[in-house]
Amino acid sequence: MAVTDPAADLRITAETLRRQADLAEGAGNPQLAENLRRGAELTAFADDELLRFYDNLRPGRSSAAELDQLAADLDARGAPRCAALVREAGGAYVRRGLIS
Repeated sequence: MAVTDPAADLRITAETLRRQADLAEGAGNPQLAENLRRGAELTAFADDELLRFYDNLRPGRSSAAELDQLAADLDARGAPRCAALVREAGGAYVRRGLIS
């Protein structure tokens, strides 16, 4: 009997997310569309990497330099929308005094 990955049933493809983004944008919801496009970029990453990204983005968990490096890594690995979000978050954290 073949062993299956139960989480595989819950996975979604980047292409499906991009199509959903196009529909959301066409329906007048550009914010949802952008979130879905970022999600499409993230399908290329392993679960443990995604958890690390999430942890690094929590205020106070990373320095501004570490978030800049994370953004550069995301850019280099084909996730420019996610990289831009990390840069935006880093800037907001610095402005609010949450990181230095």
